[in-house]
Amino acid sequence: MDRGHSEAADQLLPLVYEELRRLASFQMAKEVSNHTLQPTALVHEAYLRLVGGGDQGWANRKHFFAAAAESMRRILVERARKKQRLRHGGHLQQVDLGGVDVAVDADDDQLLLVHEALSRLEKEDDQSAELIKLRFFVGLTNTQAARVLNISERTAKRNWSYARAWLYRCITQELAKS
Repeated sequence: MDRGHSEAADQLLPLVYEELRRLASFQMAKEVSNHTLQPTALVHEAYLRLVGGGDQGWANRKHFFAAAAESMRRILVERARKKQRLRHGGHLQQVDLGGVDVAVDADDDQLLLVHEALSRLEKEDDQSAELIKLRFFVGLTNTQAARVLNISERTAKRNWSYARAWLYRCITQELAKS
């Protein structure tokens, strides 16, 4: 990244950080009461990962939000795996993705199942996987995610329905194996 891009990123990142913080606060307000991760902590950790690696070179808003979604996803998955290791049992439970809109509403077992299924979906349909990440891990609405991905709201709605059904099928198949 040249000097001009670096200076622009330094000026724009705090603005985007505030937007991510507001989204996390809004989504975490719906969180189950015993959740220990605060929205500010999630955004701070994601932000540090995004800017801490040096020269990021984000091409545009879509690229930044995709990186933020992936960072938040990894943080939540790492926390869920750590908690699962510490727990005894740790049996998988069935997930109804119809009622799950964002990751902050999911327990650790659900989060790990969604993570594994999402990794498979990325290989099949990258755009739908990106939409799920933005909706599930960042907490964007379909309209906001469509803008970030530069697709129509109709396409976002269609991809959201497809991806939810695909993830549900993948997760139920995993549960049938266990």
